[in-house]
Parts: sequence; structure tokens; C-alpha cells
Amino acid sequence: MSLFKKILVPIDGSDTADKAMRMALDMARESLASVRFLHVIDHAPDFNGYALSGDLRSYAFDHAKNLLQNAMDAASALGVNADTQLINQPGQRLGENVADAVENWGADLVVVGSHGRRGLGRLLLGSGAEQVMRLSPVPVLMVRGA
Repeated sequence: MSLFKKILVPIDGSDTADKAMRMALDMARESLASVRFLHVIDHAPDFNGYALSGDLRSYAFDHAKNLLQNAMDAASALGVNADTQLINQPGQRLGENVADAVENWGADLVVVGSHGRRGLGRLLLGSGAEQVMRLSPVPVLMVRGA
């Protein structure tokens, strides 16, 4: 019997998130767990102050749909039961969105990629994985990038 039956995997299209996704799929296949792939549309204004709008918004949604479909294809190829969730909630941080998704779905594990930013990069861009780890009501497996 496996400890984890519902694994939530936030994805953003980065190599690190893909690595976390592959690890979660391997775990799910071994333990017959279900996976939910989660993508959060980022509405934070960039450094020049412009919020996501118009063509950028359309691109963000198209990109999100492609990411989620690719994740579903990967799960299907391994025979893993999976679904997706797309969150479009301006004003809420990644960690908050993930914590809400955990509670709403009843996940018992989050597998997230960490970019391992340090110094100025971490100060300016923050750490989404750290937010997830601090706010998640369930264990978090953090997968480091290269």
C-alpha cells in the first residue's frame, strides 16, 4: 500500500518543472497514485509595470493549455491516471494557489521543481517552490534543477 494516492504537480514549462513532473509520474506509476497537473497563470506585472493583457494574455492561456496537454500525454504514455487544473486568479501568489488546490482536491503530496535561485535572482524573482513548501498543508517533495 502506498502512502501517497493523490500527487499534485505544479508545472510552468521549465526544465526543472519537467524534471519534477517525470519524478511524480514515476512515483505515481509505482504506487498506482493519481496525478493532477497544475498551472497558474502569472498575472504579476513585469519590471516595467505592465500587467498581463491583450495578446500576452491570449499567449499565456495558449501556452498553459499546451503545457497541460503535454503533461497529460506523458501521463498517458506511462499509464498514469491524471487530470489538469488551470488557475487564473490575479492577486494570489503561487503558494496560495497550490495550497488551495491541495485542499480542494485532497492531495497528499506536492512535487515541485526548484530553480535554486540565490542572491539577487531570488530577491527579485522570489522562490515559488519556497512559497509552496511554506504554505502547503501536505508534504512537499522539492526536485532541484541541474
